[in-house]
Amino acid sequence: MSYFNAFKLNIFAVYTLQIIMTTLQNEHTFHIPVMGLGYTIDSPIKVAQYGITSVLSITDDELIEKMRAFYSQKFSFPYQEITSKNPDYRAERIKHYLNLVDKIVKHKFENFKNELSENKIALENFIGMLSNKSDLKNGLKKLIDEGNTMKDTIKEYLSENLFAGEIDVNIMTKVDKDNFIKNKPLPIEYNDAHAALRGFATSDLSSAVVLSAGMNPRLYSYFESFSAFFPDMNLKLKKKIILKVSDFRSALIQGNFLAKKGLWVSEYRIESGLNCGGHAFATDGLLLGPILEEFKLKKNQLIQSAHELLIKALEVKNKPIPTEPLVLKITAQGGVGTSEEHAFLLKYYEVDSVGWGSPFLLVPEATLVDDETRSLLANAKEDDFYLSAISPLGIPFNSVKGASNEKWKQKRIHENKAGSSCPKRLLALSKEYNNEGLCTASKKYQDIKLNELESLKTGLSQIEFKKQKNKITEKSCLCVGLANAAYLENNIEIKGQQQGIVICPGPNLAYFDKVVSLVDMVKHIYGNNNVISYKNRPNMFVKELKMYVDYLKNELSNFSDEITSGQIKKWQTFKNNVMAGIEYYETLLSNSNCFSDTQTAILEQLNFYKFELSTIEIN
Repeated sequence: MSYFNAFKLNIFAVYTLQIIMTTLQNEHTFHIPVMGLGYTIDSPIKVAQYGITSVLSITDDELIEKMRAFYSQKFSFPYQEITSKNPDYRAERIKHYLNLVDKIVKHKFENFKNELSENKIALENFIGMLSNKSDLKNGLKKLIDEGNTMKDTIKEYLSENLFAGEIDVNIMTKVDKDNFIKNKPLPIEYNDAHAALRGFATSDLSSAVVLSAGMNPRLYSYFESFSAFFPDMNLKLKKKIILKVSDFRSALIQGNFLAKKGLWVSEYRIESGLNCGGHAFATDGLLLGPILEEFKLKKNQLIQSAHELLIKALEVKNKPIPTEPLVLKITAQGGVGTSEEHAFLLKYYEVDSVGWGSPFLLVPEATLVDDETRSLLANAKEDDFYLSAISPLGIPFNSVKGASNEKWKQKRIHENKAGSSCPKRLLALSKEYNNEGLCTASKKYQDIKLNELESLKTGLSQIEFKKQKNKITEKSCLCVGLANAAYLENNIEIKGQQQGIVICPGPNLAYFDKVVSLVDMVKHIYGNNNVISYKNRPNMFVKELKMYVDYLKNELSNFSDEITSGQIKKWQTFKNNVMAGIEYYETLLSNSNCFSDTQTAILEQLNFYKFELSTIEIN
């Protein structure tokens, strides 16, 4: 064996050991992804003590400051308001809230370990929350079976084997508005996403930032300003980078872009393009299964290409250089609803964790949702979940019928007062009318657009006029609507224009029809309980397939611009990719025992959508 090959083998032997060590320190095989601006804003405080990792949004600094005041009072920490008079108030608010969350989590975690060592019922309940394959669960049961009920013995074992869940944060890269003082633009580092990153980077947290909504080269370059994202003298990363991606090519491009700057991507979080919550970023017809298969087959390519680029960049920067690749995880999320699906993703695609988002909206112990909205979600049926055009970003947005925001929006439209007062301006990204930007959901923007439309009224049919008007006024204020539930749940005063609640669950929530406890939901994930009473829930891959077929049909029927050869080619590529995905699933089911109880039904459904897709004409 050559020295080079021996060196490569050693690299991956050490890398495998790192993976094993990481797995041992992360008992749970699921995480709670970010949901909205406020729905997971305090989830780490609620669930981290149980070893559950969750993600909070650091987009809305106003909400974050209100939450810091709330939790400072609740846990008797001193609080001094950070006002907008502070030149770097956005980053400072985020930093201090994250520091507070970190303190509270550590405090609750230590108390929880003490409780487990002293309270047999609490210990048994916690053991019941763990996977049957959990080393921690089996270790604790063995101690109990052997009669080791001594407080100190249990406490020592927990100290060595139980770890708090990560306090990860999310930045939506496209929400990076320029900011101004008296019409003068501030430096780039005061842009919204840049300031949010600075708040996280300068906080006490040792965790990860999840970057979603695509690549922002300017923001990615800003990571170089913070030493916490580079390996330290022990080759550890205090702050990690997670990229939410929808395909392998995007992961490779973004990972290598960052590696050239000496920055390592610690995790690629693969999300279904359509079978998810929040904004829906449809792929070119690429389905989740084939995407995960490619990541499984090419993971070493991701690791090695980034590792080689990383070494070169760190040499130039004169920073510590790892002799082997740093740990890289692959995780998946989007429409997972049963323990069978969860286990399949872990075993077949070898993912490190599975994201469970929308079902946790029905768990008061994990998320912030007001009672009215939680009841709406529990009672919503399949037809109540839909892709809307309400997002000011112009990206399809998952919605549910009956949310209170729609009622208040329609009331303003009826009174000829369409649009939001836009108090937060987080999505004031349109520079169509001024350099400071306007949000397309704002009254100011919609007034301009409606006046322009009125001047064209004589040349339009009544149907076309109504269609154009609806296109302008259907946008909703997400900045307020996605945060209001957090205010309502914590009895924090809501000031300003009444916006109601915007909530963005994935369609998978249609099959969960009741509010459940945290313990019951976790047991459901691990197959020790069942909280779904819906009898004919489709497999997650079939559900996504249906959504892609419907998406293509809607694209074709609603397209009103001139059809070009390029557009036809795009649709044909989409159709071909979906068809290839169906054939992939057919092969997968034929060559494995996965989903054995429902395999026949899944194959029939695949055949149905294969026929339906074949009838769609593109010309």
